Amino acid sequence: MNTHRAPTVLVALFSFAIVAAACGGSSGPLGTVPPVAGSPEPSVAQGSPDLTPVPSADASDEPSIEPSSSTASPSPSSAPTGTTVVRAYFWLDGGQGVAGLVAVLREVPATKAVATAAVNALLAGPVAAEDSRGISTAVPDATQLLGLSIDNGVATVDLSSEFQAGGGGDAYQTRLAQVVYTLTQFPSIKAVGLQIEGSGDSIALKRTDYVQLLPTMWVDRPAWGGAIGNPAHVTGNADVFEASFRISILDGSGKVIADQQVMATCGSGCRGTFDTTIPYTVTKAQYGTLRVYDRSAQDGSPENIRDYRVWLTKS
Repeated sequence: MNTHRAPTVLVALFSFAIVAAACGGSSGPLGTVPPVAGSPEPSVAQGSPDLTPVPSADASDEPSIEPSSSTASPSPSSAPTGTTVVRAYFWLDGGQGVAGLVAVLREVPATKAVATAAVNALLAGPVAAEDSRGISTAVPDATQLLGLSIDNGVATVDLSSEFQAGGGGDAYQTRLAQVVYTLTQFPSIKAVGLQIEGSGDSIALKRTDYVQLLPTMWVDRPAWGGAIGNPAHVTGNADVFEASFRISILDGSGKVIADQQVMATCGSGCRGTFDTTIPYTVTKAQYGTLRVYDRSAQDGSPENIRDYRVWLTKS
């Protein structure tokens, strides 16, 4: 994993407080883990539906595709049925300005506790197909979810002590960011408080605390490996010269089938958002590539290229 820039002072102090709390007290076995403060996890609102391909039996590059049968929070008065698509945030390798957080999709049994399902998906780590394409996690394998509560837009998550193991400061900031981004995918969760074995600070962490762990041009939707729709609907944020960059769509053979300029709401030293649609044409549904890049000021050649594997829909 690439080395990241130093975290903000607020986050550094928060991390130190957690470590100090975990190391304090008796050196003997831990007692009963205290309950997480706040109310039990309620049903939380989910954002725009994510569409994901239904894998074929042989995991080939030509699966059938259907929308998830359930992407909204179930009615509190009825038992959940079907499945729900949630997001987990991992790390996509690359050079400076290209490497950074990336969303992937997980289809889970329908549940009212979608935030818990999302955290468990994060703790399970990337699948083999993602790992082979440069997606990794900074969260230690043995980390367990001990509790989760939500109160006034703040999700308090309690993780086992393995979460603090190894990797140094940069890796720890990345795993914090993975947890924060995974939980704040839900519009009703604005910030995250972290506890380790029931102990921790009350500081609430937000996505803005970790913008240094995003690539220069960051696509949040579609998620890596998800269906892109037709026309493609692409959203995210970017910090690029004059707020301008480009998005291409490549078919399964690598042929460019669409390419257009995109403008963020801010650029040249500030991170602005973007929301664009891109029409494209393919003769059959297939896996392809969503590519974001900008052009060199010297010769106009593509640079800072970041590719996302996506499912293309027939026109």
